[in-house]
Amino acid sequence: MTREATFFSRGRALPVAGVVLALLAGWYLAALLGNWNGAADALARAGAAPDVRGIAAATMAQERPVVPAPHQVVSELWRSIVGMPLGSKRSLLTHAWVTLSATLAGFAIGSLLGIALAIAIVHLRSVEASLMPWIVASQTVPILAVAPIIIVALGAAGLTGLLPKAVIAAYLCFFPVTVGMVKGLNAPDRIQRDLMRTYSASRGQILARLRWPAALPYLFASLKIAVAASLVGTIVAELPTGAQAGLGARLLAGSYYGQTIQIWAALFAAAALSALLVQGIGLAEAATARALGARPAASAPRSAR
Repeated sequence: MTREATFFSRGRALPVAGVVLALLAGWYLAALLGNWNGAADALARAGAAPDVRGIAAATMAQERPVVPAPHQVVSELWRSIVGMPLGSKRSLLTHAWVTLSATLAGFAIGSLLGIALAIAIVHLRSVEASLMPWIVASQTVPILAVAPIIIVALGAAGLTGLLPKAVIAAYLCFFPVTVGMVKGLNAPDRIQRDLMRTYSASRGQILARLRWPAALPYLFASLKIAVAASLVGTIVAELPTGAQAGLGARLLAGSYYGQTIQIWAALFAAAALSALLVQGIGLAEAATARALGARPAASAPRSAR
């Protein structure tokens, strides 16, 4: 039985559909209430008699609403994704690719840095005592305060474009990887590590054959958080640079000109991109588990009653 068939056979589709419908109903209600005064004033200035039905209809079709209706956001997504040629400055796919490239670069830098720091912390007490408090303290500084400093400093050094955004993405990305991998590398019991030492195993052999396999579940869980944080860091980095492309630039342009529908469409595109990245990490985790010989949960035999 496929995963999708299992999903529907267990009766999960109806609760999910109910939650989605409730969210849509609440969204339409928020659009109705949020746009009511603006729609009534617009009809009054146009000389039309503002009745309840006319105002309600106008709240769902405003050009610059306070709260865009769902169908307006979907229409903007369709227009900017399907209706625009790839490479156009108005294409949301073009902006998404610019953000994605910096996100993946920052994710790679942050993940490698986090893994290296975790290995050093696990093996060297001095590094743990001196570095771990600074790693935790680094995340107490708001990224909105750090991003302009990094952008200006790297710009003064002649580094512009992809690298500054990747550095800010890595700044948010390395922390969950470091913490997760420290926990994962310390997951084996002391008796297991002592047993490896009785075999005259070196630190590298203990890391490769005991610590690393035990840390893989922690690693993939951390990577899912890290890739989403990396995307947030990239979008934040695009705001102070005045970038001409990227989802952050799309949000900034919408804010300048009061295009709330454009802002909401860019937010949904960012959410969808983040979900795809997390799903990609999940697929990599499943592939790694299969390569290591793990049996899928769906194929496990049911316990006898």
